[in-house]
Amino acid sequence: MTKITIIGSEKSGKTTLAGKLGKKSNVTDITMYDYAKNDRILTTIDATGYPASVKALVTALNLSDIALLCIPPTGLDPLSAECIIALDLMNYKHGIVVLTKSDTSYAIAQEELQAKLKKITAGTALENWDYISVSTSSFEGMEELKELIFTVGDRVAEELKELDSLRPRIYIDQSFNVTGIGCVVLGVTTQGTINAKDKMIAYPTKKELEIRSIQMHDVDVKSAPAGSRVGLALKGIQSKDIDRGFVVSQEETVATDFTMKCTLSPLAKEFNLGDMLHLYVGLQSAPVKVMEITEGENKVEKASPGKEYILKLSGSKEVAYSKEDRFIFANLDEKQRFIAFGYEQ
Repeated sequence: MTKITIIGSEKSGKTTLAGKLGKKSNVTDITMYDYAKNDRILTTIDATGYPASVKALVTALNLSDIALLCIPPTGLDPLSAECIIALDLMNYKHGIVVLTKSDTSYAIAQEELQAKLKKITAGTALENWDYISVSTSSFEGMEELKELIFTVGDRVAEELKELDSLRPRIYIDQSFNVTGIGCVVLGVTTQGTINAKDKMIAYPTKKELEIRSIQMHDVDVKSAPAGSRVGLALKGIQSKDIDRGFVVSQEETVATDFTMKCTLSPLAKEFNLGDMLHLYVGLQSAPVKVMEITEGENKVEKASPGKEYILKLSGSKEVAYSKEDRFIFANLDEKQRFIAFGYEQ
């Protein structure tokens, strides 16, 4: 299966495009669309809660393997630029830049826009992404886009196979009760292979559970490899005890305070000792206060764009994570909100 997220500004045509790639299913601050034909299965996510919510964008991207960045003929605006910064901070490996509304533009204008975007994204995670022009009105490029998505999806599938042998982790994005079954959750197996009857733990609450059964696209299966979109019936836990953002695993670190080695985006604004930031890891988010900033060997009062720091951060919300997880930081008081990425020290 292939999982994509479609992002961009409100006028980019992203939501219309998402609706052309599948049938609408779950709707929250993200909207999911499902497509299945022969052996091809596509899950498309539209971060409909963005731009009001940064969390909706981060959630959608972390539930997917491929990002489609939609740019209309008018070019970049502050929100699409913010999306580029977010993708770069997340080091988002696979993606396609979709030049939307091609029926309202000329071929030479599309070529000029593509050249401009390639120049802007040089040196970022988007540097080697594919480009394609589409129209949801004339359907120009739509079939080619689907083929390109599945081609990139094949490369992703090969990479995911390398994660099958790792300890299993599942990001949970929905939880509910089903009469006669009990607690059911939906999520993505980010690494490892899960099996029915596996005993695991829900973090950050550290509640023990057992995977009673597994479904993939409404079909019962005995196991699910890395990258699978799964529905799990769980034993030993109630739906009220597990929520979006939880990690089902066998071992996670749980903390409210953090020491992070962070690299600030060159396009971010500086922040100061005592400022409140938001951290994002997986599907979780938490407000944290900057308690200490260290640059090299020296403690400083502020952090400047493009530099690397050790930050001591204090919060009140428990967050579950693994040592290898990449944290993203945002300042929700700024117009361009994404500011840094970091790893726990």
